[in-house]
Amino acid sequence: MIAIVYSGSRYANWRLSNKGKDVIELRTNGINPFFNDEKYITQLLNKNVELINHAEEIKKIYFFGAGSSSEERNETVKNALTGFFKFSKVYVSHDLEAAAKASCDDKPGIICIIGSGSNTGFFDGKKVLLNNYGLGYAIGDEGSANWLGKSIVKAYLNKTMPLKLVSLFEKKYELDRKQIMDKIYKQSHASTFLTSFSGFFKENRKEEFIQDMIKDGFRLFMDTYLIPISQKYGGKQSVYFVGSIAANYQDILREVAKEKNINISSVIKEPIYNLLNYYANKN
Repeated sequence: MIAIVYSGSRYANWRLSNKGKDVIELRTNGINPFFNDEKYITQLLNKNVELINHAEEIKKIYFFGAGSSSEERNETVKNALTGFFKFSKVYVSHDLEAAAKASCDDKPGIICIIGSGSNTGFFDGKKVLLNNYGLGYAIGDEGSANWLGKSIVKAYLNKTMPLKLVSLFEKKYELDRKQIMDKIYKQSHASTFLTSFSGFFKENRKEEFIQDMIKDGFRLFMDTYLIPISQKYGGKQSVYFVGSIAANYQDILREVAKEKNINISSVIKEPIYNLLNYYANKN
């Protein structure tokens, strides 16, 4: 049996497969070694009955996650998984590699992630080449759920949000300025708090103010990351998007891409299904 894990900061999606057939699919809290230590990850695993029941059957685990971008962080995840799945070989890598294998298979292309966070990279058919992107929730993540959360909170606190949306926002969240500032600056997991506002965008996506904010995020992502990396590698590569925000607002994403003369080859919401097929064929 093999396990494929694709994790953002908020959620981790798991798929267990035996001889090419799905056995279980489940979701846990996100596993991000930038925020979570080995103890936290182990405790998370020990709370899931389905994982406990199948722990000894799993022989290979392929884990891909946000924050798994250095040997030290990958070792944190690997140690926790190896300790829990005692009979399994564990492979840990960045979520960009997962997006690349899910989208490109083994062909070159530019990979863009816009989900809880955002990132992009060039995949040469074997590996994602290193770059300086992926700056995280505090100074990066343009266009993502995190960025949208920051934008909507600022609009609310700065009183630049239309009154109709103010009323809906207050009714849904019941937050005042002090509570918002405390959650962002004094409590842990500020990024998770900020991404929690993604439901507000989904519920009010027909509002012009919301659509403009999403467009601004996508434009910023493309201008800051996608266009420069495309130019760096010749400007003729296939472009692939992965992630919940890219998929949920695919019509807006494609509209902005058209403005920028970018042709999007595909948009995948959850790459884990393609990843499962990719690795099932190799085991």
